[in-house]
Amino acid sequence: MTENNTNNLEKIVFSDQSLKKVHEIIARYPEGKQKSALIPVLHLAQKEFGGWLDVPVMDYVASLLNITSIEVYEVATFYTMFNMKPVGKYVLEVCRTGPCMLNGSDGIIEYIKEKLQIKEGETTKDGLFTLKPAECLGACGYAPMMQIGKFYHEHLTKEKVDEIIELCKLGNIAID
Repeated sequence: MTENNTNNLEKIVFSDQSLKKVHEIIARYPEGKQKSALIPVLHLAQKEFGGWLDVPVMDYVASLLNITSIEVYEVATFYTMFNMKPVGKYVLEVCRTGPCMLNGSDGIIEYIKEKLQIKEGETTKDGLFTLKPAECLGACGYAPMMQIGKFYHEHLTKEKVDEIIELCKLGNIAID
């Protein structure tokens, strides 16, 4: 580990409450199997450290779980639920797989891009919205749909998208 990484690790520390939760999560698993706690700990880290997982944050998680940094990177970069760069307060994850596409998700994605003046994966200049097309979110019967935080918004139309965006701007859309 370089001195620079060591310095970064010193600056990144979970709050006491989150660190307690990390230890509770690790305790769920047998001794020597702390890697099993990786995904829930990454969720905590993403939430606590700005909504995304920077390399020093992932290194910190590795140190807490006593695993290598590459083991953390492999998991964090594989799952789309983890953000590898800064994102807006509201991440609009629009499903783009078969059933949603057949019901107009491509048009919804294009509409959001035009409305917010961003491309897929980009964040608005005000830092409020990130557009993130997603693979199947498991709500095929409600297509087209998108997820914001842990909540689904279903049977999307341009009008519903407008309403959701306005509610977000007012701070009236739950994400947790």
